Amino acid sequence: MKKTFPLPLLETTRARAVEAVKGEIRKYVKRERRKPLPPEVDFWDFDCRVGLDQTTAGTKHIEEVIDTVSVAAADGATQVYVEILSKPGRRTKKPVVIPLESGQES
Repeated sequence: MKKTFPLPLLETTRARAVEAVKGEIRKYVKRERRKPLPPEVDFWDFDCRVGLDQTTAGTKHIEEVIDTVSVAAADGATQVYVEILSKPGRRTKKPVVIPLESGQES
């Protein structure tokens, strides 16, 4: 999804517009996560960019997208650009850390 959402200037319709944007983002993410996973893929990952327009959009984690939209609306932005692209994700094992025994120097 690559989309620029307009945010009206009137405060009453602005709050509704922001909630509509958040709802559309949540709906898109749910729809993408329901898609069947390809072989050897553990989950759907997302590349996200959010900003006032396409040129100034910054990379964000999927959990930060909705908060960033709220902050932009609170700052008085007239529009918000949201880009969310799904990609296959694979889990990686955490590296094993061997603790140093007491009495040994490093």
